[in-house]
Amino acid sequence: MGRENLPQISIPPYILRIKPYVPGKPIEEVKRELGLKKVIKLASNENPLGPSPKAIQAIKEYAAQVNLYPDGGGWRLRKVLSEKLGLERENIILGNGSDEIVSLITRVFLREGEEVIIGDPSFLMYSIDAQLSGGKVISVSLKDFRLDLKKMKEAITSKTRLIFIDNPNNPTGTIVKEDEVRDFLDKLPPHILVIFDEAYYEYVDDPGYPQTLDFVKEERNVIILRTFSKIYGLAGLRVGYGIAKKEIIAVLNRARSPFNVNSLAQVAALASLEDEDQVKRSRKLVEEEKEFLYSRLRKLGLSFIPTQANFILIKIGKGAGKIEQALLRRGIIVRGMAGYDLSEYIRVTIGTRKQNEEFLGSLQKILSSAG
Repeated sequence: MGRENLPQISIPPYILRIKPYVPGKPIEEVKRELGLKKVIKLASNENPLGPSPKAIQAIKEYAAQVNLYPDGGGWRLRKVLSEKLGLERENIILGNGSDEIVSLITRVFLREGEEVIIGDPSFLMYSIDAQLSGGKVISVSLKDFRLDLKKMKEAITSKTRLIFIDNPNNPTGTIVKEDEVRDFLDKLPPHILVIFDEAYYEYVDDPGYPQTLDFVKEERNVIILRTFSKIYGLAGLRVGYGIAKKEIIAVLNRARSPFNVNSLAQVAALASLEDEDQVKRSRKLVEEEKEFLYSRLRKLGLSFIPTQANFILIKIGKGAGKIEQALLRRGIIVRGMAGYDLSEYIRVTIGTRKQNEEFLGSLQKILSSAG
């Protein structure tokens, strides 16, 4: 559809320049398009163990009450989170997924022509949301597949308003560490807000990972983003949260829709926080299966980026796009990385042993036939 079919209103040119986010294909769509009965999805970094049984039970018990509007402020969920984090309710904002909070941040703190610094590549929604507010995106290339905080700091100007630190970084799975982050924050201009996106932080096992909650307690200009979509297995319910000093949260709440997190999401999140065993099982699965995938990928002669998340970035080579499509025809959905300017790579979610074996078996057959 061309612009001639749009309503006769003025559309800002920066909106028309946005390249839409394309999520991983849903299982049912692949089944329908390819006529497959069985499909494995390893494209969107979902938890293959699913949600906590306690969360499922909480959803069932609350289902009859969905005729009522949800608690607009998520009082109880914020209370439990604040107690868990050693903060106050006023330090927390809930979102329809943490990506909604990214949208709130750019809407509130960014004006047309102002600058946002991001790593390249990192989560695509930072750039999209910045452009929706008319912001200018300053992309700083990764160094050895890690965020280059030194170069990001050098990119700061008087127009810089926001800096996104994706940690672990999506799509590489790498992290920046405490000492690096401390150096980065040191003498940062007061007109800048730093956002630490920690969607995968529960999977991190590196002892050097930054304790960003300390920055909030130090009253720094930072926001931490976390989510129930990954290790808690609630991606379909869309519930995340932001953590910051009270003044920042209060301003964000002015722009937040009153019922942005639905009731089932809230009760499921509360129940998930009670089930620490589910978190431990999920973390153990990733730890074990990560090593299994590493060993098998090495046997296939493939290089990869060691990860601190629940996915692995794998270098396939120039035919990566064709390999992605060949896997899809076999009922295995992985994420091609052309949209991240990593056209020789695929990103694969760490699944169960059975899922990983099926992925590796199919990959080996495809590579053998291609060779």
